[in-house]
Amino acid sequence: MAAVGTDTDLVTRVRALRPLVREHAPGAEQQRRVVPKVAEALKDAGIHRMNVPRRYGGYQSRLRTQVDAVAEIAAGCGSTAFKTVIQAGCSFIAALFPDEAQDEIFTGPDVRVGGTLVPDATAVRSNGGYVVNGTSGFATGCHDADWHLLTVRVESESGEGPPELLWTAVPMAELEILDDWYVSGLAGTGSNSVVARDVFVPAHRVLPVGPLLAGGFPSKSNADDPFYRMPVLLLFCVWTAPPALGLARSALTEFTERSHRRGITYTFHQRQHEATVTHLQAAEAAMKISCAELLTADFVSLIEARAESGEPYTPEERTRIRAQSGYVARLCKEAVDLLGSASGASSLHRDTPIQRTVRDAGALCLHSFVNPATNLEIHGRVLSGLDPGTPFV
Repeated sequence: MAAVGTDTDLVTRVRALRPLVREHAPGAEQQRRVVPKVAEALKDAGIHRMNVPRRYGGYQSRLRTQVDAVAEIAAGCGSTAFKTVIQAGCSFIAALFPDEAQDEIFTGPDVRVGGTLVPDATAVRSNGGYVVNGTSGFATGCHDADWHLLTVRVESESGEGPPELLWTAVPMAELEILDDWYVSGLAGTGSNSVVARDVFVPAHRVLPVGPLLAGGFPSKSNADDPFYRMPVLLLFCVWTAPPALGLARSALTEFTERSHRRGITYTFHQRQHEATVTHLQAAEAAMKISCAELLTADFVSLIEARAESGEPYTPEERTRIRAQSGYVARLCKEAVDLLGSASGASSLHRDTPIQRTVRDAGALCLHSFVNPATNLEIHGRVLSGLDPGTPFV
């Protein structure tokens, strides 16, 4: 199936792939990466075009479209969805690099770009660029990525003051992948560590992180495009919501189906769906998911509206969006945990998807930018008249 020229039917195309994604979810967990058959099918559906500039054949998809498409993937496999959002986000960031770098990266609209914001690697200035060394963990989707946005620290020449943080665009062929991704949740994301050894990065393939967080970036072609003026950090709030939503929806669907096929052991209930406690559990989970959907729609609408109007965000709005995204993850995890605990000991079998959904939802909430408690604290600081305590808003 070849991707069409627009994203009009992207969600429909991705939804049609959900059975395939679901079928290979156990394989992704076992292989600790998204299986090639699924990765290629999603590429052919156009999923990697969502944030690629139109001049390279990309879609620049509406945020609502991106949420709906990724949530469909998450309903089949949380790991595949998380890999998708990381590569979607990194494609957006790549579109903020100097235009010369974009010409190198976007050689086709289906290019896959990975990356991390943890600056574990270092860079030293060299003639016309930087020499990069070091190991960077959590390189989601690195096995099938074409490029990696490696975050590096550049120490000041005087040795005083904090290091400068840079995103460096590196072809994946120039990095080594370590076999170190052994985890209990989101195990199929292929978030291995990558290693750079004396990798030279020319200056035009560098994006300073500090100015980017303040809204400045070097791309001239995309400088006046409202799509690329949307704040990157707020967009990551958007991108982390659909994996949580899809996981929770799939848990409710599976729980409902299984409740018609099993009883409740050591009770008189021959069919779980006939028990009053089941009605309460299903309804509460459904309400949590509905609340999460409403919160997501609220901050997605705000970001899209501000992209059109150009009106700046207040500090309270920025921290509220981050708090809302964390709360979406919390509500979805609570729904999944409730349904998982109501699924009985038989759900512990590896061939029962809900046990994987429980672990994936828990892992998602551990991500530093998703963590509900941290995000609430940041918003609470601003509500209390303090600064956010972090530049990552």
